[in-house]
Amino acid sequence: MSMVLFASVVRVRDGLPLSASTDYELDKGIQETKKHLKVLSKKLSQFPDRCSLRSGLYNINFTSSLGVGYMMVCTENYPNVLAFSFLDELQREFIVTYDTKRINSALRPFSFIEFDNFIRKTKLRYNSPRSLSTKINLADMQTEIKLRPPYQLSEEDIGSINGFSQHKESKYKGIAPNQMLEAVTLSGIVACVLSILCGALNLLRGVHAIESVLQNDDEDFNYVIAFFLGTAACLYQCYLFAYFSVWRNIKSFLAFALICLCNMYLYELRNLWQILFHVTVGAFITLQIHLRRLQGKAPDYNV
Repeated sequence: MSMVLFASVVRVRDGLPLSASTDYELDKGIQETKKHLKVLSKKLSQFPDRCSLRSGLYNINFTSSLGVGYMMVCTENYPNVLAFSFLDELQREFIVTYDTKRINSALRPFSFIEFDNFIRKTKLRYNSPRSLSTKINLADMQTEIKLRPPYQLSEEDIGSINGFSQHKESKYKGIAPNQMLEAVTLSGIVACVLSILCGALNLLRGVHAIESVLQNDDEDFNYVIAFFLGTAACLYQCYLFAYFSVWRNIKSFLAFALICLCNMYLYELRNLWQILFHVTVGAFITLQIHLRRLQGKAPDYNV
């Protein structure tokens, strides 16, 4: 008989279990599969946001979004579309019920024990296909599964087989959903182009400053340093805009501060309008970095 056997909600960054269905299963195969699920829960950030793992006669399916992972164990013949529709329902309810701040501040396992009731009720519904078919629309989920099927993991991918740990860097690192940024906007492109322009201007003036230092010993070499630091800060701002990085907003603000300091030091070599242009561009791309946030939420499956 195809059915959902176990489900849990975990925090992605450390695998802390937040809630889970009550487990009465004593089958050795299920218990072994749950061990694999526990190992996977510690490494969710290293995998794509939708995956499946075959473990004996059972499947482990999981999705992750907004720093929370939704995991389940089901029989091997349980339909994928129902499995991921089940996980999507858990995600929708959990996101509505609990805010990110509360999730991130949780210290103890199963801090959201009251969510177990929703997991239990949803599990019962998905184990009764007749009552389920009239309550959900699976068309969009079927289309989504066809267009973007779950990645099939192997037991080697979880880095732990039969109790032995294999320290191997995951090949999926960097493509998890908490590391994907929103689509680039026109204002963001403009900010990047202007920042590259400022960097190029600083680089050009820095090269000329080196020539002046070589020709005249009285020239201040600190001007060269200021120009090149300004170039590095502008280019680093573009990098932060394009790619995810830990403490991204703080790094961007520090780069903007460096741009301001460099222009303050170069006030004797630039007029007020030039300084204002460089500072304004730096502030503009800093704002765009802040506005371009992570793609945390999974697609709307209309279930």
